[in-house]
Amino acid sequence: MPVLCDTQIRELIGIEPFEEARKRPGTISYGVSSYGYDVRVGTKFQIFSPTPRGGGVAVVDPKRFDDRFMVEVDTQEADGQDGRPTDHVIIPPNSFALCETVEWFNIPRDVLVLCVGKSTYARCGLIVNVTPLEPEWRGKVTLEISNTTPLPAKVYANEGIAQLVFLKADRVCAVSYADKQGKYQDQGGLTLPKVD
Repeated sequence: MPVLCDTQIRELIGIEPFEEARKRPGTISYGVSSYGYDVRVGTKFQIFSPTPRGGGVAVVDPKRFDDRFMVEVDTQEADGQDGRPTDHVIIPPNSFALCETVEWFNIPRDVLVLCVGKSTYARCGLIVNVTPLEPEWRGKVTLEISNTTPLPAKVYANEGIAQLVFLKADRVCAVSYADKQGKYQDQGGLTLPKVD
């Protein structure tokens, strides 16, 4: 499985909006790179709280995920110290946040995508996790960011958060994500866990 380079990513992968890699002083980098694409985190977040809204028993169950554990934050609507929107969210110590990419992806039938976190955040103890994007998956990517530190941590909206690596198969798969009618197909943004 060869890895796609920058020119192949431009030609073969549907990415909207597509950004070139360039110096953006004071900004965590994003856009196409030599052998990947650095995605930006959007403005909408769901931050985990160990105490569910409205009370109740606090058990995280992936088969019956209770959205009362999540606190919605949109940096476009959040009040900064001056009463205007802010450019970041704070993830509590030893907690996590779900968020969405700015970019929308359309993955070809013969490509599998792996995601790795950017070193700028990893070196601060923030870990990004995403399951592989399967062939013919479409949508905005829901990212999980874990704060492994005992301190609150900032994540900056509309800046780089993770890198996608595109692997082109030697043969086309028999069954794609679209063929399976996957439950996260065409997700328009941040999507909480669900089981069919």
